[in-house]
Amino acid sequence: MQLTQLSTTVTLTLLFLFFGLTFLVSLSIGRKQENADAYMTAGNQVGFGISAGSMTATWIWAASLYAAATSGYTYGVSGPIHYGLWGALMILFIYPFGKRIRSLAPEAHSLAEILQARHGSSSQLLLAGSNILGSLLSITSNFIAGGALITMLTPLSFSTGILIIGGGILLYSLWSGIRTSILTDFIQVCAMLAAVIIIVPAIFFAAGGPAMFTEGAVNLTAQQQSFFSSDAFFNQGAPYIAAVLAYAIGNQTIAQRLFAVREDKIRATFVTATFGYGATVIGIGMLGVLALYAGVTPLDGNANNLVPQMAATYLGPAMLCLFFILIIGSLASTADSDLAALSSIVMTDIYGRNLAKPGEVKPHLMLLVGRLTMIAATIIGLYLAGKQFNILELLVLVGAIWGALVFPVIASFYWSKVTNRAFSAGVLGALIVFFPVRFGWIALDGVIGLVTDAMACIGSELSPV
Repeated sequence: MQLTQLSTTVTLTLLFLFFGLTFLVSLSIGRKQENADAYMTAGNQVGFGISAGSMTATWIWAASLYAAATSGYTYGVSGPIHYGLWGALMILFIYPFGKRIRSLAPEAHSLAEILQARHGSSSQLLLAGSNILGSLLSITSNFIAGGALITMLTPLSFSTGILIIGGGILLYSLWSGIRTSILTDFIQVCAMLAAVIIIVPAIFFAAGGPAMFTEGAVNLTAQQQSFFSSDAFFNQGAPYIAAVLAYAIGNQTIAQRLFAVREDKIRATFVTATFGYGATVIGIGMLGVLALYAGVTPLDGNANNLVPQMAATYLGPAMLCLFFILIIGSLASTADSDLAALSSIVMTDIYGRNLAKPGEVKPHLMLLVGRLTMIAATIIGLYLAGKQFNILELLVLVGAIWGALVFPVIASFYWSKVTNRAFSAGVLGALIVFFPVRFGWIALDGVIGLVTDAMACIGSELSPV
């Protein structure tokens, strides 16, 4: 079937309306009294509904939607369930750690700030630096996903697409920081949930409806047809449990929402976000299953093209506009969260704790530092996105960076004997081992191969999940 495309006029109109609305929201917040605490944590007083929507939207990003569909295409009906279910449960898993973090530092602005109080500057800077790099890579991957979407569904080029998306996200995020991010997240998640409810059934019936489950069954193996597929669990479910744990713990983007929500609303926020994330991601992941039943071959052999390809194949122009907003909203909600997290880290951990003299922190200068950080991060993200790196490779790097922090951070919050030297050694040791192994800088055979396999087995056995 021929792929449907949106015209240049329609594309620019949709982007103008989306980013124009979010910018107006930003302006309405910016007219209120501004201060550094509000810019970083919204005064720790965000209510339940807005917080739950923001947490859901931040956790749902374009790459996760694409990956969920890839899981469905690869492992069949249980693939999206393993992807969405474990990701949702990891949101719930953050709750007890969130309560502990807020009890240790009720008015903290960043995770690194807590480690500075418990250990010292080197632990703080190590955690802050890891989050800066991780958030930059996350921003880059979202820009790449947006550029690829625009390239496939519109006549616009990749470069034009990422410039519009990056500029639009920066425009509405710049002036009010986390407050804009949280409020626009709520709007975006409502749009995403509505789009999923409409789009997935529309593609299902356009692709053949219930009859495709009978006619297309020949395209699936027995494992792909099973809800209890061992292939899906061991190759998707089990590894993803550990991967999402790494994203959840030690990640300033997630922690910033924890710091912003009212302390008595933490449990309700995380429970609601658990269901919201699961429903959205599993729903989109089913597009991969439908592609499998329909015998669709991913464009250019790249499974990451499945989601926009299914939309462009089976949706008309009006529904394709809705799908376009769904993906733009998913990547914008995460990218603006990363910008807010980066600004908070630089404002607090770089300027406030290390550059400014004790007692001489200037709130207006701190706000300027936060805004300049957002501008610099957007420019760097656009530059890296222009290289069109493989999104999955970037996700591996992000996962490794935050994965190296998981156990040291958890131990620091519960075990008073963890020292500055122990934390730093644990994180650096994990990164030093990861990079040579991941990128093949050393041959994994002989004694070295046995040692790395043994370390991997020990790590999986020690995993708290």
